[in-house]
Amino acid sequence: MTEPVIDKPTASATHDVIGPGHTFGSVTDKISVIVLTQKTPQGWWIGFGLSFLLVMVLFYAITYLLAAGVGIWGVNVPVAWGFAIVNFVWWIGIGHAGTLISAILLLLRQRWRTSINRFAEAMTLFAVACAGIFPLIHLGRPWFFYWLFPYPNPMGIWPQFRSPLVWDVFAVSTYATVSLLFWYIGLIPDLATLRDRARHRFARMAYGILAMGWRGSAIHWHRYETAYLLLAGLATPLVVSVHTIVSFDFAVGIVPGWHSTIFPPYFVAGAIYSGFAMVMTLAIPLRAAYRLQDLITMRHLDNMAKVLLTTGLIVAYGYLMETFFAWYSGNEFEMYMMANRLAGPYAPMYWALLFCNIIVPQVLWFPRLRAHVPLLFIVALIVNIGMWLERYIIVVTSLHRDFLPSSWGMYSGTIWDWATFVGTIGLFLALLFLFIRLLPMISIFEMRELVHTEESERN
Repeated sequence: MTEPVIDKPTASATHDVIGPGHTFGSVTDKISVIVLTQKTPQGWWIGFGLSFLLVMVLFYAITYLLAAGVGIWGVNVPVAWGFAIVNFVWWIGIGHAGTLISAILLLLRQRWRTSINRFAEAMTLFAVACAGIFPLIHLGRPWFFYWLFPYPNPMGIWPQFRSPLVWDVFAVSTYATVSLLFWYIGLIPDLATLRDRARHRFARMAYGILAMGWRGSAIHWHRYETAYLLLAGLATPLVVSVHTIVSFDFAVGIVPGWHSTIFPPYFVAGAIYSGFAMVMTLAIPLRAAYRLQDLITMRHLDNMAKVLLTTGLIVAYGYLMETFFAWYSGNEFEMYMMANRLAGPYAPMYWALLFCNIIVPQVLWFPRLRAHVPLLFIVALIVNIGMWLERYIIVVTSLHRDFLPSSWGMYSGTIWDWATFVGTIGLFLALLFLFIRLLPMISIFEMRELVHTEESERN
């Protein structure tokens, strides 16, 4: 039975975070059956196959890059940063929503996070993995990446700690480590459930090893809650600090269009904006494909749409202030940079990003349109495109016309730039397909706890 295109904003649609009639057993069965007993859908095989083909494109593009060098890309003077940095910032931004949903909403006791936190955390890990590829291959000699770490060596050579590249290494590696621990610890009780319900010996053994001897005793739950809360506390400042440090890649430079104090909050808001857009882009198809409308309810989609609208307004304010201060500064280079964005050779892309990131999300002001599921998916997809265009404009238009007209030039990505970018999208989707097939995409034990809480409140 398919859901209607428009769901009326009834009490159930606007207040419930789980469909009525669920018990502990029904929730466990509905989520675990996807992994343990349900036949793999044909759509899964098609999606995974296409994603795997794109992974092969990525593998070929990187192999050729290592053999031929970064000259196969479109980067050159004056645009020495191109697709690699654009895609790095875009993927890191997408990776922020998982930690925000899991950590910050956990600390704020928001129950609507329960149905979407698991695959949002997985999305974070996969996005960070895709982001980490680009700085490595952008180095030119990626096999020397370990030089960025302050390890003891005979030459006594240490990293330049004033370099934003080194800051990125520590910020992203710390964020990835904490996110991985947070995701894995949250999985342990569900891994034990899969271990106990698995029919095949290999599955029982694999889930049993990953469950680390979990038996659900009082001491296990006490240690789990302590560790999970501590990691949530660690992850919360990381959400803000990581993209702040990424913004320093630009803000600490003197290039017009980059040297701005608004970049840290502007980048953090943009990261949450693009991250929630990607969560919604994934949640809506998963909700329909696996008939999870009673677990991922209209309440979840409505709340995510509201967050999308709020962060979109913050991003719009950032665009406005960026334009205002370019004029207010009286700096002729800043003023020309903004005029170049508005009416220069890349102006169509700049106006397109304004349309995608400011105009389109305004439909989310209307509750009836927020209840239109296909429209939410389209809006989220457009926001993802708009945020990629924003990163492209920030990187390229600030560099292609610098202080001296004699050194001006145009930039466009080559087929190898596009192959690497599209390949990382394939890697992201392939990892996501494997995740939803092998692990519970929704937290089983948290949904059971939610059933108990909802029943208590109804009674």
